[in-house]
Amino acid sequence: MKRSYTVFWKRNLAFAKLAIVSNLEYRLNYFVDAVVQPTLTTGIEILLWFAVFRGAQTTEIAGFTREYYLSYALWGAFFARICTSWMYESRMIQEIDSGSINSLLTRPMSYYEYYFSQLMGYKFITTIVSMIIPLMAIGIFELPTKFARLPMAFALEFYYLILVHSISFVIASCAFYLNKVYSFTAAKNLALWLLTGELFPLDLMPEPFKSFVIALPFSAGVYVPVGYLTGRLEIASIYQSFISVTIGIVVVNLLGAWMWKKGLNVYTGTGA
Repeated sequence: MKRSYTVFWKRNLAFAKLAIVSNLEYRLNYFVDAVVQPTLTTGIEILLWFAVFRGAQTTEIAGFTREYYLSYALWGAFFARICTSWMYESRMIQEIDSGSINSLLTRPMSYYEYYFSQLMGYKFITTIVSMIIPLMAIGIFELPTKFARLPMAFALEFYYLILVHSISFVIASCAFYLNKVYSFTAAKNLALWLLTGELFPLDLMPEPFKSFVIALPFSAGVYVPVGYLTGRLEIASIYQSFISVTIGIVVVNLLGAWMWKKGLNVYTGTGA
């Protein structure tokens, strides 16, 4: 039993290292993905909230000042980059479409863990590099941030990544049955743009939509960790998010396991 656990962790650590090495191999692409894109996104978010407050001609919105919204925008753009998985989701879909999944199915591993470990490895190294941007901006503009809360916010964010990958696994499994599955990825990304709180803080929604959307596990992607980090929320919201994400992981993985098993039964691979 102990040997099997050791083999499991060594195997998945190797997958994570593979993701890090393969992405760092193309340094310009990695620099654009980890630094340029987050910088541009952050700049747009800051300009947006400056414009909102200037147009509203007020010092507070929903009880929070402009500085709180700028801090939310900075950390929101940062956490939103962490909780996306479209790149590996597209790879999974492509492999099923092309038939190149055949070579992976014969290996002593699961398809789910193969890409999950790569996703975690890539997100780990990207998070370290991208974090420079919000830290510099927070220091320059002196925006409110409770740095002692960072560990709990990161714990929730990376736990939420399990749900994100599970959803990607379900979407990729649809390629066994349907063509043009990439459109599901686009639709999912647009929905999460709103449901995570990346577009705007979810507590600005009117009731009863606000309570419903915040209760969903997707709010753990941006709104809850960023709200907790900026002082908008307290620890009870973090605990509630852990519970909702856990429920989401169980439900989505049960669906994914069922779709994967049925998909393999009808799958005919003709690729590599």
